Amino acid sequence: MWLQCITVTVLIAATCSREVFTNSFLVRFKRSLRHEEAHNIALHHGFDNLGPVLGSDTEWHFSHRGLPHARTRRSIAHARLLKRHPLVHTAVQQTGFKRVKRGYRPLRLPETEPAVDPRDPYFPLQWYLKNTGQNGGKPKLDLNVEAAWEQGYTGINVTTAIMDDGVDYMHPDLKYNYNAEASYDFSSNDPFPYPRYTDDWFNSHGTRCAGEVAAARDNGVCGVGVAYHSKVAGIRMLDQPYMTDLIEANSMGHEPNKIHIYSASWGPTDDGRTVDGPRNATMRAIVRGVNEGRNGLGNIYVWASGDGGEDDDCNCDGYAASMWTVSINSAINDGQNAHYDESCSSTLASTFSNGARDPNTGVATTDLYGKCTATHSGTSAAAPEAAGVFALALHANANLTWRDIQHLTVLTSKRNSLYDAKGRFHWTMNGVGLEFNHLFGFGVLDAGAMTALAANWRSVPPRYHCEAGSVKTHTEIPTDGSVTLRIETTACSESASEVRYLEHVQAVVSANASRRGDLEFFLTSPMGTRSMILSRRSNDDDMRDGFIKWPFMTTHTWGEYPQGTWTLEARFNGGSGPSSASGWLRGWSLVLHGSKAPPYAQLQPQDPYSKLAVVKKAHEDNAHTK
Repeated sequence: MWLQCITVTVLIAATCSREVFTNSFLVRFKRSLRHEEAHNIALHHGFDNLGPVLGSDTEWHFSHRGLPHARTRRSIAHARLLKRHPLVHTAVQQTGFKRVKRGYRPLRLPETEPAVDPRDPYFPLQWYLKNTGQNGGKPKLDLNVEAAWEQGYTGINVTTAIMDDGVDYMHPDLKYNYNAEASYDFSSNDPFPYPRYTDDWFNSHGTRCAGEVAAARDNGVCGVGVAYHSKVAGIRMLDQPYMTDLIEANSMGHEPNKIHIYSASWGPTDDGRTVDGPRNATMRAIVRGVNEGRNGLGNIYVWASGDGGEDDDCNCDGYAASMWTVSINSAINDGQNAHYDESCSSTLASTFSNGARDPNTGVATTDLYGKCTATHSGTSAAAPEAAGVFALALHANANLTWRDIQHLTVLTSKRNSLYDAKGRFHWTMNGVGLEFNHLFGFGVLDAGAMTALAANWRSVPPRYHCEAGSVKTHTEIPTDGSVTLRIETTACSESASEVRYLEHVQAVVSANASRRGDLEFFLTSPMGTRSMILSRRSNDDDMRDGFIKWPFMTTHTWGEYPQGTWTLEARFNGGSGPSSASGWLRGWSLVLHGSKAPPYAQLQPQDPYSKLAVVKKAHEDNAHTK
């Protein structure tokens, strides 16, 4: 069933500037090849064999040293040279594209129950671990990690891969928690993912993220990681002029049975005009990871939602908006959203980035060459914090699936004191009693609550994928007002793919406009939950590409019942004044993901007012009325 999903979720860039071609080639052979055979074929034609793609014995990654890493013309002669070989089926030169780090711009110990705070010198600065009101923060607005530590959960036997610009694995706060077996350098094609030196320490990003997850405790160096007994792997893949599909795919599919969690603090350019996501091989790697990784339990992919601020929408980022990833936004230490936070309906939860009163008070963590920093920030900082919390949950229960992690996130995240500083997005309750916010998802992660529930968790029932209907008519979007298109669905009732309890919902939309950035889309469920699946993007002046079967995703209807009428509303928003744009909605389809059986039937809530108790009762009441 999951193979069918790929056709819906493979994301192709909807905006294209002039194409860039790299010196990498995807070579597909007519039969299986041993490594030595592939090496000899590559060498005979002047190529280097960089290894198989996703472990395949028919697809190989070749590169040619005689070609520049990036050029604007396709190297037809080199592709033809490879295709002449009788075993070669196809040879595809890889296009290059930009992936940027998400960070704030301008602005061996035995397991014990900690009785006192960590003695690491930077721990008092780690307000996101323990917020006592330092630097103008709100006391107790933190990840509640001490409650998880006191339960005895510190991340033992869990490895998080930092997919980034490298990890300083010789750092004294990281070296004993570094998993060399699970690490690799795909930028240089060797097993040593050490950051490349630059005068401005530009390649410190991955090392900072690694320290947030697994910096050692009580060693007198820097601070402490969220899961300080867990391991980190370095996957260096973000330090070359252009990214390719094969580098991304091999990174996300690297050692899926040794790596539990993949943390990504990067994505397409956050400029408010880009619509981009994973290419074919990368999407195959992610889908294979969640279905086959961790020996069938599924890898957990954590994604920073983006730093484009109110001018961007993370539903235009196909990585953050994927149902296979956990998209994480951020808040600052007094509960406001950071000014660079993007909003979108696919965000599942939030953690923390830099503090409010002092721009220099960011996230305290490890830095290059054995140093420490207190200025790491952006949603770059938020994603590794979430990865650390998930490592604690996996310590509490090693049998959690990738979907279990998402359910636990929904059920244990807290509204706490999070709020939109500009008053645009308010907390709303969906049809089964779950509160959500367009900026923060279901709230800030609560490590103590998550590990407590994880310890006694029963895995959720099987997941199904229902193509619930489509509208294929072309409808003009009025300059004033809006247009609505409806789909009435039984949610694949009486079929093998019936969905009764929702998880992710996708509206796959095709539309174009004279100014794409003025488009806004809203999806309303049969239970009345209204999700803004696309907000105005003031920098997006595209008038050519529009959206072509782009899967806008919402998590806001989690737990709801999908049968009934779904409404897609499209309108133009000119910002401070009326929009002069014109355009057409060229059809949409509805894709439902969830379970046929109630997801929490086997769980016994300990607190009658918990989200678990509220949703379970709603499901039971609904079943009794039918």
